[in-house]
Order: sequence, then structure tokens, then C-alpha cells
Amino acid sequence: MSSPPPPDDGEGEGSGGRSLSYGEAEYWDARYVEEGGAPYDWYQRYDALRPFVRRFAPPASRLLMIGCGSALMSEDMVADGYVEIVNIDISSVVIEMMRKKYFNIPQLQYLRMDVRDMSMFPDESFDCAIDKDIQWQFHLLNFVQFLGTLDSLMITYGDPSVRVPHLNQPGCNWKIVLYILPRPGFTGKIRRHVLDPVPLTEKGRLPDGFVPEDPDSHYVYVCEKMQGLTGAGSPTVERQGEE
Repeated sequence: MSSPPPPDDGEGEGSGGRSLSYGEAEYWDARYVEEGGAPYDWYQRYDALRPFVRRFAPPASRLLMIGCGSALMSEDMVADGYVEIVNIDISSVVIEMMRKKYFNIPQLQYLRMDVRDMSMFPDESFDCAIDKDIQWQFHLLNFVQFLGTLDSLMITYGDPSVRVPHLNQPGCNWKIVLYILPRPGFTGKIRRHVLDPVPLTEKGRLPDGFVPEDPDSHYVYVCEKMQGLTGAGSPTVERQGEE
């Protein structure tokens, strides 16, 4: 089994004791070499995310999987009928591992790429991007603006007070709908169906007094591009009582 996600301090230790940032390819290359390519899905497996993915990104969609790592999600999606998934990661080590692993699955393509420079993709290259919470502290404006040109599905541990400001960037004209998933293995009672959206305030925060049943819940942000809008603007968040 692969190791769990890194802590939030944004640093690891490199060769010779040099401190490495989680935004550096060297850190991830060393980590994947150590793990030997063992698969690991951050936060949620595809079976839990399937209702959201199928609803917002039909199998015929051309998909971009951001920060794919060694996850099994793309493989599971192909088994579920998806026909074209471009997987990108900053680590050349894991990309080479995944290319060898899936060389006979034409629906999967693997590219070494830093999300801070995605200029090789022209506009409208994809129908939807899926991001299982790559290290958000390293996202730059051009990356968020790139996502703003298409629909996006983001799975993260960051609640709206942390994530919505990142999404509220010039050029990103999204309708943001929030869903909350309990972490895998949670045994408590959940009052709402996971496909029921969670209302947000006008400022993009959880309503006063709203507390998820699982304190370690994962947040699913569905960001749908609003057609016909250009230039700077704030995302539209779904508020209570709105369709």
C-alpha cells in the first residue's frame, strides 16, 4: 500500500537533508521510487465518486486527470466506459511507471506536466478536468484560469472558506456547486444524500451552524463553466433555495 497523503506543511526532506517542497518534482520522484509504483488513491476511490463523475462528465467526454499519481481512478473509469482520459503529473518517475502499466489501454494517455504551465493545451482541449486535490498552495493564477475555460470536478479536504477564494480568480466564470462526502470507512449516520448539494452563502461559505456529520469529510466542488461570460468575474455559488 502506498503511503498516505503528505501533511499540510508543504515540505519534505530531500537527499542530503535538503528540505524539499511538495511542489517540486524531485520530492515526488523520490517518493514514487521508494513506493515502487504501488497504487494509491487520495481521499476517495472511483466507486464513491462515480455518481458525481457520471452526472457531470459523461463517458464520451474528453477528460483531463490532474496530478494522477499512481491512482487507480483512471483505470476504474475506463472499466466503466470512459473513452479518453489524459493523465498528467509533475513526476516523470510515476508517469513512466503508469505508461508501462497501461501501455495496452489506448483510452489512457500519460504526460509529464507541471500544472503551473499548461500552455501546450489549447483552449477547449477537454470537456472536463478532475482534480483530486493536488497541492493547492502551489497553484498559480494561470493554472486556475486554465481550469476556468472548462468544467471542473475537484475533490479536496479544503472547506469553502479555504477553496472558494482560490476559485474566485479573474477569468473564472463558474457556477460552483458543493457536495460533501464522508471519508472512506466513516460509520456514523449521514442525514443527507451525498448527491444533495450543500447550500453556500453569497460569499461562498457554509451556512452558519452547518457542521458535517463527519468532521474529516471530503468536499466535492463541481465547477460548471457559465457560457457567454468573459473577463474578470466572481464565481456564482449555489445558495439555499436556488436551482
